[in-house]
Amino acid sequence: MLEAGPALAAGNSVILKPSEKSPLTAIRLGQLAMEAGMPAGVLNVLPGFGHTVGKALALHMDVDTLVFTGSTKIAKQLMIYAGESNMKRVWLEAGGKSPNIVFADAPDLDAAAEAAASAIAFNQGEVCTAGSRLLVEASIKDAFVEKVAQQLQNWQPGHPLDPDTQVGAVVDQQQLDTVLTYIEKGAQGGATMVCGGKRVMAETGGLFVEPTVFDNVNNQMPIAREEIFGPVLSVITFNSAEEAVAIANDTDYGLAAAVWTSNISKAHKTAKALRTGMVWINHYDGGDMTAPFGGYKQSGNGRDKSLHAFEKYTEVKATWIAL
Repeated sequence: MLEAGPALAAGNSVILKPSEKSPLTAIRLGQLAMEAGMPAGVLNVLPGFGHTVGKALALHMDVDTLVFTGSTKIAKQLMIYAGESNMKRVWLEAGGKSPNIVFADAPDLDAAAEAAASAIAFNQGEVCTAGSRLLVEASIKDAFVEKVAQQLQNWQPGHPLDPDTQVGAVVDQQQLDTVLTYIEKGAQGGATMVCGGKRVMAETGGLFVEPTVFDNVNNQMPIAREEIFGPVLSVITFNSAEEAVAIANDTDYGLAAAVWTSNISKAHKTAKALRTGMVWINHYDGGDMTAPFGGYKQSGNGRDKSLHAFEKYTEVKATWIAL
């Protein structure tokens, strides 16, 4: 829904197809647009399944631009549909496996640990920019992982309508099964489970899973390479800035990253070397509507937010007049 604003502001009509797993917010947005006096047919909300409604839109010859937020797998399929139809432009905000890099000279390790916990547990880890790979310098790794595990005690699942709840339910049974399968893979693959790892509150009928931390993770393990889209954190150790960058960039994704250090030169050099669309220094998940949002590699293309967003919904035309 973030994309609807600049698309409408640029003068386009928009068909908004929400995920079949979460359609109600988009329907409410359509109602509010009508109440605000938006002309009929300008903003259209079309719920439905991806393999039916989504595919039909992607193949439709009268759709000029397709903008998608979701998995890399579906993003690639939409690019194929665009090529099979009218070569519509496709803008994608896809998966992520964002590295959160903590150097030993971080200015505040407690703040870094608090941010690392929030980065993986917020919204049950169902966030494209989730800091799912925690890269920690070897000299502080054990102590820092303990701090993160302590912080995650503040991120335990609870009733979603309770104002004090920090972690609610994952979106559906399929996603719960996916998260639990990855936790099992991590345990069987040689990683060390520090905390979490279980489904909880099953007696309520809800789909709740504990925030989970795996230590001693190798960057080639599935839990380090594949987007889980759940509260599962992989801790990877490094010994130098060069090694940290190499590990961080060794991924199909390139959405976001964070760097924690008191050395401003190290911060700039590391940020420049990271192949991601966004880098946060000594904080996590910052930004506002004036700054571009988007990724490299298989995290997608194009940028949301900022004036760059209008580039997705406008055409450049050259007109030459002989005088």
